[in-house]
Amino acid sequence: MTDDIRSQLAQVRTEVGKAVVGQEEAVEGLVIALLSGGHVLLEGVPGTAKTLLVRTLSHALDLDTKRVQFTPDLMP
Repeated sequence: MTDDIRSQLAQVRTEVGKAVVGQEEAVEGLVIALLSGGHVLLEGVPGTAKTLLVRTLSHALDLDTKRVQFTPDLMP
């Protein structure tokens, strides 16, 4: 990885870290998925900043996001 890309990724992590505290591993996983062209499914109890994390990351990278709200009646 070039120093320029590392610097940009560090800036993204810092920007997301301002809004979402204590989710460094989740941020790392999301960045890896984006760089590798993968998809991400975030699971967790309500109130754990999943939506905020994705919205903040997409804003920091100037990306569009889509969200699917799963409820118990939609589960298999």
